[in-house]
Amino acid sequence: MSENSNSDGRNVFFVFNSSRDYLPWILIFAAVALAVVQLRLQGRVWWCQAGDYAPWSWAVLSAHNSQHVIDPYTFTHILHGILFFWLTSLIFGKLPLAWRLLIAISVECLWEVVENTDMVIRRYREATISLDYFGDSVINSLGYILSFGFGFWLAYKLRFWLSLVFFVLVEIVLLLWIRDSLVLNIIMLIYPLEAIKKWQAGS
Repeated sequence: MSENSNSDGRNVFFVFNSSRDYLPWILIFAAVALAVVQLRLQGRVWWCQAGDYAPWSWAVLSAHNSQHVIDPYTFTHILHGILFFWLTSLIFGKLPLAWRLLIAISVECLWEVVENTDMVIRRYREATISLDYFGDSVINSLGYILSFGFGFWLAYKLRFWLSLVFFVLVEIVLLLWIRDSLVLNIIMLIYPLEAIKKWQAGS
């Protein structure tokens, strides 16, 4: 991507002046395609193992969790994207934006593959309230990757303080709505607390 800027001096996201400008986008597509292939090799179904092909499901404590294009955890992946915009801007701030997006999307694709290994699935089932979780469907993982990219773009457009406010508000809404959030999900995966698990289960 070229270093063309708009009137406020910020890099323009979608400006192409040479074949080199297309390279990060080609590599992003390749990373997503490789993730899809690996998810299928791991035994993940294309779309909802229960056979329901609705584009969304809001039932967290059910077999439909992480099986549709959109679900409550779509919003945590938007927050993933915001976090990775901050991180890549901090660590790779001199790189053009498209290359930072490539780094971020590649990490997200890797996480989607790792998250759907038997070891991590067992960890979710043992340490969290996701007793009906058997891995994401491929379409769900693609939805998560897309929402991650949206979060990255949103953070770019809103800049730090507005994106931080958005991050906090989404965390609060998720806690009130599904008794889970990105921060809580990370805590429960790394160091599960019985008190939080009971609260999430409504005990």
